[in-house]
Amino acid sequence: MRLCIFTEPQLGASYADQVKAARTTEAAGFDGYFRSDHYLTMGGDGLPGPTDSWVTLAGLALETSTIRLGTLVTSATFRHPGPLAISVAQVDEMSGGRIELGLGAGWYDAEHQAYAIPFPSVGERFDRLTEQLEILTSLWATPVGERLNYAGKYYSVVDSPALPKPAQSPRPPIIIGGSGPKRTPALAARFADEFNVPFRSAAEVSRIYRGVDDACVVAGRTDLPVKSAAVTVVSGRTDAEVRARWGTDVLDTDSGDGAVIGTPNKIVNDLGAYVEAGATRLFLQMRDLRDIDLIELIAAEIAPQLA
Repeated sequence: MRLCIFTEPQLGASYADQVKAARTTEAAGFDGYFRSDHYLTMGGDGLPGPTDSWVTLAGLALETSTIRLGTLVTSATFRHPGPLAISVAQVDEMSGGRIELGLGAGWYDAEHQAYAIPFPSVGERFDRLTEQLEILTSLWATPVGERLNYAGKYYSVVDSPALPKPAQSPRPPIIIGGSGPKRTPALAARFADEFNVPFRSAAEVSRIYRGVDDACVVAGRTDLPVKSAAVTVVSGRTDAEVRARWGTDVLDTDSGDGAVIGTPNKIVNDLGAYVEAGATRLFLQMRDLRDIDLIELIAAEIAPQLA
């Protein structure tokens, strides 16, 4: 089982906070450090304010040396496909080939309004995401010295040299995720190296994976190399520590909403259900990325039991 630390910097974290969390994640032996891509907090004051995901990852590429780095997930509404392809390829080169691109249609209307970003209908967002994936993969696949042309409804590419190329060949892994029954599995079957289910129970994760397997069959593909899930983890060495982190006396919450809460043995048992559901990688969401002790606790008392 591969374990990644997954953070939500928009809730309130500086770049320095993220560097400390990423370095701790690497020193603790996790597979990767991933961050969300949001410009507006969903709770609290969000101070000191949002940090751009790819600017941050460029810095972390130089601040770390072994862990995988990426987004879960970049919003296709935030960036045009050509500049995104350049940014990801550049950061991949800066990291020595450790970048992974999670890409989604975008969903949080309020942050688009807050920062003057167009927010089309859900159908158009998925159409744009499809074209973005077609362009990204084509830009990276075009041999050096050749040119790329592409004509879509929303984006067109004319006589592009399709540079730069990422360090990884043929390209950085692409993660597509969600719980939708049709378009998301179909996109994953076409483009993804990994399918991620965010914040659902293990039983629901299993059901969604079956839908993705069906979509792969339709697309003429046997399977996806990696299936993963994002799970909020709140743990402590004692019930009192768990209560302090969770902010409530109720400790019998199950993973129905994608949260696992309790002392290490309970966390291991709850995460084991995701392994049984078919997950080969878990993204462990930290509600407070400044909580370095929790990262170290997971590494010392939870990760070894899942290995």
